[in-house]
Amino acid sequence: MNILAAIKREERKLEKQLGKLNHQLSGVRAAAKALGNSAEREGVGVKKRVLSAAGRAAIVKAAKKRWAKVRKQAKRAVS
Repeated sequence: MNILAAIKREERKLEKQLGKLNHQLSGVRAAAKALGNSAEREGVGVKKRVLSAAGRAAIVKAAKKRWAKVRKQAKRAVS
């Protein structure tokens, strides 16, 4: 009979957890309804931006040119 009592206690504990989870779920559903399902619309059309190799190379080249200019000016300031 001890096993039966342990099973009943576990059942009550799980029923309590289920009640808490259902309460949280209803809160999340209410929030989603209040937002007018805007969360669904945000996730659908989002695409990752891709940079081509040529575009990346151009950015690297420009950055190197800017840093060379900075170094040149710093060298002049020291001299």
